[in-house]
Amino acid sequence: MDHLVFEVGTALVLIAIAAILANKLNFSIIPFLIIIGMLVGPHAPSIGIINLQFVHSDDIIAFLGRIGVLFLLFYLGLEFSIGKLIKSGKSIVVGGSIYIGINFALGLLYPFLLGFPIKETLIIAGIITISSSAIVAKVLVDLRRTGNTETELILGIIMFEDIFLAVYLSTVSGLVLGDSNSLGGTILSILIALGYMLLFFVIARKAAPLLSKLLRISSNEVFIIVIFASLFFIAGFSETIHVAEAIGALLLGLVFSETDQGERIEHMVVPFRDFFGAIFFFSFGLSIDPTTLGDAVWLALGAVVITVIGNFVAGMIAGRRAGLSHKASTNIGLTIVSRGEFSIIMANLGMAGGLMGVLQPFSALYVLILAILGPLLTKESKIIFLFLNKLFKWQEIKAKKARES
Repeated sequence: MDHLVFEVGTALVLIAIAAILANKLNFSIIPFLIIIGMLVGPHAPSIGIINLQFVHSDDIIAFLGRIGVLFLLFYLGLEFSIGKLIKSGKSIVVGGSIYIGINFALGLLYPFLLGFPIKETLIIAGIITISSSAIVAKVLVDLRRTGNTETELILGIIMFEDIFLAVYLSTVSGLVLGDSNSLGGTILSILIALGYMLLFFVIARKAAPLLSKLLRISSNEVFIIVIFASLFFIAGFSETIHVAEAIGALLLGLVFSETDQGERIEHMVVPFRDFFGAIFFFSFGLSIDPTTLGDAVWLALGAVVITVIGNFVAGMIAGRRAGLSHKASTNIGLTIVSRGEFSIIMANLGMAGGLMGVLQPFSALYVLILAILGPLLTKESKIIFLFLNKLFKWQEIKAKKARES
């Protein structure tokens, strides 16, 4: 137990150092946390009594990281309104379909052209298609963009991705792991995911007054226990029906946002979001062994290029179809470019099925690059938009059309 507490304490000190450095440089904390996590772990040396390999605490740090994802998505849900999402339902379905269609097509084409077998091609397509909800949520919060007009569509695309992921994982796991997989089972998984989300929408719209009454708890101690109990129970239950636990947290946040206690919950959750969220990104870096990345450099770089292009094009088309400006549409494509936990899940599935060994270092390097590049692109989206606007003259064309009408 002494080793466990000391190792967790050491990890927190490293996280604090990364946070201070990021703050000094006025940059997103995410890349710093991932890189410092990569520099330690099983491949790192021991320095006296300080063991940077985190042998005893690896599981507990990973678990604390999972909690961080829940808080990040829960808080993001609190920032939104079910009513607005329902009004944007058509835009979300269209935008999500465009996003998945473009990125999945590129994800299939890239390994196919490189001569990968069918199973490896399907795994790589999954790695490339799904964005990181945890990183996207963190970036939106850090850059104070939760109130932007395009953020509702970004949130909707994240939820749409989860439905696709649930179906795709169940289908590909059946093929890769040799389990039976029927059309009926696939349809059932789609209906369960859709029905589960719809249930939360109904609860938020119809039961908000009742929930508001139940949550009028004067004691902050009791109040936070009730909120956190609800969060972990719903997240855990979501996993049992094959809906990502993070999406369960997001849906619960959306429900609580409709109550008159939403602002109170937000204030209480913020410190937990920041603390556990930082542990998640550190633990993610901890899972990457930098010595294994060399063989997959060019494969990963190629995937990064097509992902950035695919995301930008998909975000632009989805945003414009939803009636958003070119600037807002640019923000969509640049915000959801990050890849993370879901890509790692797909790679682990490939390894469990005994597929090519390059999948794991490829996914690690690919995710690392986009986890660093994604927040950077999002932060500098205004500069990128101004450059593209000079190139394509979007605002001049808009002004000309306005004058003509």
